[in-house]
Amino acid sequence: MSEHHGLKGNGRALTALAIVLAVSFLPIRSSQAAEAVVYRLKWLFNVSVVGDLYADEKGLFAEKNLAVTVKEGGPERDAIKEIELGHAQFGVASADQVIRARSKGSPVVVIAQLFQVNPLQWIYRSGRVRIGNLSDLRGKTLGVTFGGNDESILRTLLAMAGLTERDVNLFSVRYDYTPFLRDRVDIWPVYRNAQGIILQDQLGAEGEETAFFNPAEYGVRFVANSVVTSEAMVRERGDMVRRFLSSLLAGWQMALEASRQPQVLEMLARFDPNLPPRVLAAQLDATRSMVRPEPNFSVGAFDAAAWRQTERIMLEQGLIPQPVGVERSLEPAFLP
Repeated sequence: MSEHHGLKGNGRALTALAIVLAVSFLPIRSSQAAEAVVYRLKWLFNVSVVGDLYADEKGLFAEKNLAVTVKEGGPERDAIKEIELGHAQFGVASADQVIRARSKGSPVVVIAQLFQVNPLQWIYRSGRVRIGNLSDLRGKTLGVTFGGNDESILRTLLAMAGLTERDVNLFSVRYDYTPFLRDRVDIWPVYRNAQGIILQDQLGAEGEETAFFNPAEYGVRFVANSVVTSEAMVRERGDMVRRFLSSLLAGWQMALEASRQPQVLEMLARFDPNLPPRVLAAQLDATRSMVRPEPNFSVGAFDAAAWRQTERIMLEQGLIPQPVGVERSLEPAFLP
């Protein structure tokens, strides 16, 4: 064998060895690929989902090896139904949605409660309308979304005040604020941290003073946005549930920190570019107080008493045929 031939043979051997070594150090994609997850929100991208957006934007899901698709909600979207059909693994729903679904046999469970104060409140012109106690609702024209959870809340408040429909004027609400802006309705249901701030700013520019009628101040704590999944996910994919929730709640904690406010407002402005910075800042402040009412509050904690009260209200109003024991649907073990 010639020296040249030997060098060629050694060269081929070294090349083959280099390829083997290189391949051996490549990541095994099949075992390390991020797991795909769909997360369906209850409403549109705005301040009410600021923590969800922040977790996604800052890569917190990716850090836990999750490829999460965060999808907007809306009136035609039902996160619980999508979870039942396998179109989503996680979603956002209010307590009344969870209770109705459980009443119909749905295997939906709740892994975190995002809002500790329900943002659904009523705005009114405090310069013209006085609401110091529930009896002040008598004779007023009250905006209500028939079939919505604001109807359940309002009927509970009226019953507490000893009032009936004959004592008030109920005005059917749609997605148009014109009747309230034209002063045809005394109090109008809004999400206090979103549309409420916009209307307050608009009326303030016209010299109108406004205030908010908050059911929680009269003892009605109807639970709002919470994170839901299925019993099967909890039972079979507990590790994924834990990774998803820890990332999500970290996003909420970070988004509500005062030190991060400039970057959070910049993010919100991209999703809601038509709102002026002062309105976005006021919305964020209101959201912070509803999700994290105390500086050291653990975002996502359950208010079990409020869940029980929500179920009791729905039962009393005939919205469910029998008790569902809603506490059995709460899964606090996954909270960080």
